Amino acid sequence: MAFYATAHTGELTTKTSRSFSPLSHIKPTDVRVDQDRQGNKITNLHLPKLKSAPNGEDINWARQEGLYDPHAALENHMSGHQPLTKSKFLSTLTSALKAAGKPPLQGHSIHIGSTLEYLLRNIPFDVVKVKGRWGSDAFLVYLRHHAQILAPYMQAQPSLHESFLRLTLPPVR
Repeated sequence: MAFYATAHTGELTTKTSRSFSPLSHIKPTDVRVDQDRQGNKITNLHLPKLKSAPNGEDINWARQEGLYDPHAALENHMSGHQPLTKSKFLSTLTSALKAAGKPPLQGHSIHIGSTLEYLLRNIPFDVVKVKGRWGSDAFLVYLRHHAQILAPYMQAQPSLHESFLRLTLPPVR
């Protein structure tokens, strides 16, 4: 869920199994499904309280195909599971990655990885910045695969060039 919401792991987990607080952790009443004018649905979760946003913030995702659908994971979790601790989540993830022959993730890897995934889907930088709740362009420092992200904008297709130029060049005054 954190990946498709471009969230920090700590925003969706608790520190200990007994530290759940309805004032600062997501409850079933903090979850809703919204729909835009075209009928596209998103699952919206309200994070009740954050260090950077004492009144909370919303995170969201769209359903995904297959085993990685965050909405299905949320429904499974809400069907009777206990709050997930950050350490349990990270140890389970580390075990799964090790079994797959992959290196363990570090710190903000899910937040950064989600940002990269949405950029590789050709979602514009400014949209991904808003989705990831990045307060600056600092996320650009963490990104790998810069060429893959920029490739669609560097092709001989004027519409993509125009889009790229709008994002990178200052307005003419």
